[in-house]
Amino acid sequence: MGAPHEGLASRETVYSSCFFIISIIIILAGAIALIIGFGISGKHSITVTTFTSAGNIGEDGILSCTFEPDIKLNGIVIQWQKEGVVGLVHEFKEGKDNPSDQDKMFRGRTAVFADQVIVGNASLRLKKVQLTDAGTYKCHITTSKGKGNANLEYKTGAFSMPEMNVEYNASSENLRCEAPRWFPQPTVVWTSQVNQGANFSEVSNTSFELNSENVTMKVVSVLYNVNINNTYSCMIENNIAKATGDIKVTDSEIKRRSHLQLLNSKASSCVSSFFAVIWVLLPLSPYLMLK
Repeated sequence: MGAPHEGLASRETVYSSCFFIISIIIILAGAIALIIGFGISGKHSITVTTFTSAGNIGEDGILSCTFEPDIKLNGIVIQWQKEGVVGLVHEFKEGKDNPSDQDKMFRGRTAVFADQVIVGNASLRLKKVQLTDAGTYKCHITTSKGKGNANLEYKTGAFSMPEMNVEYNASSENLRCEAPRWFPQPTVVWTSQVNQGANFSEVSNTSFELNSENVTMKVVSVLYNVNINNTYSCMIENNIAKATGDIKVTDSEIKRRSHLQLLNSKASSCVSSFFAVIWVLLPLSPYLMLK
């Protein structure tokens, strides 16, 4: 009578032993892969973060990149690369800039913040931004802790703050909104604090004048027949930036305010680790094997 129960118990013992053995084999396989990986690379992946940004043509720009800090400065290597460019955009290693493999279009125009590398700042300063500097960049970092990289989309154009002024005529007052440098050609929209939602396109005139370098343009927009004691806003915007100038005219004074906002700025980080995937999958592997 006891034989069937003994057989069932025996089978359960066998299944339990097999389950245990399979688990051990999988764990050992993962450990071996990990050991082999470390034997090859000797390092793990580190986090690198970039921030999409825009460069103002003719001015200095910043390509932002940060990484996990490392106190061993001589072991830190920073390489900036650009898609479609054979040579390096910039290289920093052994505590200083290394221009030997730098592409000629970036020579004399790049530098990292050397005193901030030790705290994880790999940002690149780009002098006299050109329209052709736009593109996809890669910030590649090597430290004693490991390696990592992240891409950065860099846009180039021109943008500037608007200057707001009042033009007095015999029968009316007009507002003039002028900004010296924009590219690509922006849109200009007037709004009013009192008449919210009003369309001022029929009582305003906007012109674009090409500057001497034949790339950027001066923007001039005039709003006619404005009312006293009302705040008007002139908003200039393209796919890179948005600038707004506010002006309020009263009987006793003129108040002005302006601000500039870069558009589509976002962070991008990358931690590419094969070994992290192995250790995440290991606890699940017995279940995957049995199903």
